[in-house]
Amino acid sequence: MKEAVQLAEGWSLDHDGSPLPARVPGCVHVDLLAAGLIPDPCVGLNETEVAWVGRRDWTYTRELAPGETAAERHERTDLVFDGLDTAAVITLGGDEIGRTRNMHRRHRFDVTGRHGPLRVAFTSAYEEAAAVRALTGERPNAYPEPFQYIRRMACGFGWDWGPTLVTAGMWRPVRLERWSTARLAAVRPLVTVRDGLGRVELRVDVERTGRGADHRLEVRAAVGGVRARAEVDGTGAVLTLDVPGPRLWWPRGYGEQPLYELEVTLVDRGAATAETPPEDWPLDSWTRRIGFRDVALDRSPDAHGTAFTFVVNGVPVFARGVNWIPDDVFPSRVTPGRYRTRLRQAADAGVDLVRVWGGGLYEDDAFYDVCDELGLMVWQDFLFACAAYPEEQPLRGEVEAEARDNVVRLMPHPSLVLWNGNNENLWGFRDWDWEPALRGDSWGGGYYLDLLPRVVAELDPTRPYTAGSPWSGSWDHHPNDPAHGTHHSW
Repeated sequence: MKEAVQLAEGWSLDHDGSPLPARVPGCVHVDLLAAGLIPDPCVGLNETEVAWVGRRDWTYTRELAPGETAAERHERTDLVFDGLDTAAVITLGGDEIGRTRNMHRRHRFDVTGRHGPLRVAFTSAYEEAAAVRALTGERPNAYPEPFQYIRRMACGFGWDWGPTLVTAGMWRPVRLERWSTARLAAVRPLVTVRDGLGRVELRVDVERTGRGADHRLEVRAAVGGVRARAEVDGTGAVLTLDVPGPRLWWPRGYGEQPLYELEVTLVDRGAATAETPPEDWPLDSWTRRIGFRDVALDRSPDAHGTAFTFVVNGVPVFARGVNWIPDDVFPSRVTPGRYRTRLRQAADAGVDLVRVWGGGLYEDDAFYDVCDELGLMVWQDFLFACAAYPEEQPLRGEVEAEARDNVVRLMPHPSLVLWNGNNENLWGFRDWDWEPALRGDSWGGGYYLDLLPRVVAELDPTRPYTAGSPWSGSWDHHPNDPAHGTHHSW
C-alpha cells in the first residue's frame, strides 16, 4: 500500500546567510515574525515597515536522507507539494528537479533514490510578475499592483479591505509518497439523483510504474452499502454505483445534510501473463464524503428580465449569501477549527450560501467539509478579480492546469453548487475603460467564455457554470444589468 510521510519538520529559511527555523506549512512573514525579526504586519501601519519582505528572494532548505527516498520497499518515491507560493526553483542534491509559478495548484516530482539538500528557492512575486508583464504587455487593473501577471492570491497584493503583504513559502503541506506498481492519480465522482435513484459515476485515473505496466489492476468502490468493481484499461477505469432511495442533501433551512462515505481502492491482481495470485494486493485508497443532491441554475426569462435562481432537488432556493475572503493574510495560519468557527458564525447569522471570492483562494478541503455538514451552499469563483488578465503563455497553461486540479479536488463536496469564472472582469472590460485601452489585446474573456466552461463541462458536468459576476448571461445586455443575471450594487 502507498505510504505518505509528511515533511513538516527540519526546514530552515535562509536569512542573510543565517538559517532560521522554518514552519511548513508556512510562509516567510510567519517565520520572520516567530524569530522576532519583524513587527506584527497586521498591527497599525506595520505593513509598510515589512514591505521589503515581498521584494526579496527567499530559500528554504531541508536535508533528505538516503533512507527517505530509497527504493527498498517501494519502486517509486514522489515529492509532493500541495501549495507553493509562488515562483520557485526546486533542487535536490544540487540538481534541479522542477520549477513552479502557481500558488493555486499541486506539484509532484519523482525523487526515487535521490537525496541530499532539498532547496526550494522562491523568486520575489514582484520579480516574477515583472518578467511575465514583459512578455505579455501591460493590462489595465483596478489596483496599482501586478497581481494579474502571477497566479497567486490577488488580495495578498492589497485590496480596499486588506493590507499589502506579499509573501512566499510552502503554504500547504509537503510530503513524500512511496508507492509500487500503480497509484490513484485522480478520482472524479459524478453524483446525480434521478427518480429516487442516487448514482455515482466514478472516473478513475491511474499512474503505473514501469514494472506495473503489464499488471492486471482493478478499482473497487463502495458507498451506501453498494459495491462495484472494474478492471483498469491502461490508465483508467469507469465504475457506476446506483444507490436506491438515498437520503437527499439539502441546503440549510430546506432539510438535512446526510453524507455518505465513498471508498475507492486500487488492487493489483498480478502480471497479465501469470495466474491470479492467491491474494489481491491493495495498492492505494481514496475516501471522501459525498451527498446525493441535484443542483441546477434557473436562468430563464421572467417578468423582470432573466432569473438567476439555484434549484436544489427541484426546489428553488432563496439564497442568503455572503462573500468569503481568506480568513488570514497568511493562509497557512488558518486551521480547520478556524474554518468551523467562521462558518458556524455565518450559519448562525442566517446565511445559507458562501461565495468564495475570486481574489482569494480555492480553500482547503476542511472549509468545504464544514459547508457540507452545515448545509452552506458554496459558490466557487475561479481566481480572477478586478483586472484584465493576459491569456498568453506562460499564464494560459497555468490557468488550465490550476482549473483542472481544483475542479477534480473539490467536486466530491455536495455543498459546491456553482463554478463562477471571475469577479467583475466582464463588467470591467465593458464599463471601466479597459476595452479601448486594450486595443484588441487579450484580457481574460477567453478564459471565462471558453477555457473554463470547457474544463467544467469535461470534468464536472453535474454543476452549473457562469462566466462571471456580475454577468447578464450574454453580451446582448450590459454585464451589470440589474434585470439580467447577477448584479453588483456599489
